[in-house]
Amino acid sequence: MQEFDMQLVDWSRAQFALTAMYHWLFVPLTLGITFIIAIMETIYYKTGNEEWKRITKFWMTLFGVNFAIGVATGIILEFEFGTNWARYSWIVGDIFGAPLAIEGIMAFFLESTFIAVMFFGWNRVSPKFHLVSTWLVAIGSNLSALWILVANGWMQAPVGMEFNPDTARSEMVNFWEVLFNPNAVHKFLHTLSSSYVVAALFVLGISCWFLLKKREQSFAKKSIAIASIFGLLSSIFVATTGDSSAYSLTQTQPMKLAAMEGLYEGQESAALIVVGVLNPEKTISNDENPYLFKVSVPGMLSMLAFRTPGAFVPGVQDLIYGNEKYGIESAQSKIDKGKIALNALYDYKKYKKAGDTLQSKEALQTMRKHYDFIGYGHFSDVENLIPNIPIVFYSFHIMVALGGFFIFLFAFFIWLVWKDSLSKYKLALYV
Repeated sequence: MQEFDMQLVDWSRAQFALTAMYHWLFVPLTLGITFIIAIMETIYYKTGNEEWKRITKFWMTLFGVNFAIGVATGIILEFEFGTNWARYSWIVGDIFGAPLAIEGIMAFFLESTFIAVMFFGWNRVSPKFHLVSTWLVAIGSNLSALWILVANGWMQAPVGMEFNPDTARSEMVNFWEVLFNPNAVHKFLHTLSSSYVVAALFVLGISCWFLLKKREQSFAKKSIAIASIFGLLSSIFVATTGDSSAYSLTQTQPMKLAAMEGLYEGQESAALIVVGVLNPEKTISNDENPYLFKVSVPGMLSMLAFRTPGAFVPGVQDLIYGNEKYGIESAQSKIDKGKIALNALYDYKKYKKAGDTLQSKEALQTMRKHYDFIGYGHFSDVENLIPNIPIVFYSFHIMVALGGFFIFLFAFFIWLVWKDSLSKYKLALYV
């Protein structure tokens, strides 16, 4: 049985992650600013005020630059599914490829068709048709995100599929289960709402720059008003979808939840870490305190993860070494079962090729019995199943802190707009 070269896997992950990170600089802005532009053009259509048309066209120009770079980097990212993960793409292509194909055929086609009308249709088509085109670009870009996140959600929690041992490929059996996968739904809503926050901050920041330079004051104030309201509503929705996304994560990826909270030992009434500093000396094999410093809320992690204050939340050690009391199987046991499943799959194909019906049938039964663990069979060291806990822990808590800050920030700017006091708070604008 072939073992993974983990060093090669890590390099492939690193290259893919670097491309994804660069691509993701442009995607959230595209998803969010299209709706902000559509709202601005709607105001222009309703009021006939030419200033709103000028405001719309300004932000449309910035969107166009961002969109072009986003498309270019996205194409590279999709190519890397073939260059970095060719075997994976072949095995799950029947399922994984379907939403990506729909994204290109339906959503991206819709977006790219009407983007031409949006940019070049001023004074060439009726104002109503131009407005509809702008809204369709916004809807199309967000539909693109839907299908991509459906594919991502399926990777996190595979549903609606069966494994075909004759081809060694996963095949889709229920499209609707794939589409309405809870992981995909929560990821879609959380990703979209967070993207709207990014777009609102983008508009807010550039508008504040105009105010600081004492240029285009009316333009800047109107843009801030739209961005602040849009951003506040999006920030509140981010918090709501973040909670539901974490709850879904608890059911399918408990190791990720443990890493997010730096939870090494499982606990009943587990506390939620509000602020904390991890102990760099802590590993699963020693008794060091996981934290150098922490502020926590007792029972809150259990409540958020299982909707029950006293629920047991498994830690990294429970998931690696197992916990009989709570029925948690050890990682080594899963690896052993995974190797049995892989060996049985190889035996099935060997016996079937040789025409040994009885042996192939027994091998197939063994494979199906342990199929749920087949992925574990490619690992030998249980510690390879542990993510980089400090990176996950700190990035998660920084994200949560920023989410709370953005709610305050957008509310503050709405208050400034309401009081017509934007130009009086130069220090705040600099911050």
